[in-house]
Parts: sequence; structure tokens; C-alpha cells
Amino acid sequence: MAEREITKKYSNGELTVVWKPHLCIHSGNCVRALPKVYNPNEKPWIKAENASTTELKAQIATCPSGALSYVLENKPQEKEEAKKDVLTKIEVRKNGPLLVHGYLEVTHDDTTDRKERTTAFCRCGSSGNKPYCDGTHNKIAFQG
Repeated sequence: MAEREITKKYSNGELTVVWKPHLCIHSGNCVRALPKVYNPNEKPWIKAENASTTELKAQIATCPSGALSYVLENKPQEKEEAKKDVLTKIEVRKNGPLLVHGYLEVTHDDTTDRKERTTAFCRCGSSGNKPYCDGTHNKIAFQG
């Protein structure tokens, strides 16, 4: 049975931060970069109004799992324009996932997932969400 995919949205008026908790690997990039926006000890934990649109876009680009994304309120065409001339990069994180930065398609037996920006793939072999990383490498003290 598929896990219910929750999506939450938080807006600063120009940009809406989209958070998909089931994708989050809790890297902490968001909290370290913009602690006035991301505070897991508060409800709501994301306060998009506490940063500029430029700051939010830059931080969201560093999310290794793709759990954070955004939608610009009046610019739906920007997403397609951003795909032009994008170099796909692969990064091996010490003791962590394989990060693929760029636009890609992941084909399973009967489905295809389209991924944008950064996708974290499991390297430890223990993820409950294979082929994607779910942060289990932290719990098992994966070395690699």
C-alpha cells in the first residue's frame, strides 16, 4: 500500500515553498541556511515571509532530497525556461547519498518519476524508499 503523500505549502506572497515531508532526508541544509524561515521546533515550521524570494530560491536549490521546491506566483513559465542548458552533476556525499543535480527521469518497472533539481539516491542499501535516500544511512552509521 502506497504511503499517503502529504504536500504542504507556505507563501511569502511572491513565492510559495512546497514541502513534501515523505521525501525529506533531514540534511538540515534549510535550517542552517535560513533559521528564521525553517524552525522544526515551531508550528508552522516554515515561515516563508521571513526571507526574500531570492533567498528562498537559493536555499531551496540546496535541498538534497527534492523535498523542498517552489512555485512563483505570477511566473509559471520560469520552470520550463530554467530547464534549458542545465548541466546534470553527480555528487557522492561522504557517508551519505549519491546526489544527482539536474532534471532526470527514473524508470521503475511500471512507472516513471520525473525529478527536478536534486535527487538523493541511496548508497547504503538500507533505505526504505529505494532507490531514493530516506536518511537511514545516519541511523546505521554508514561509511562510504
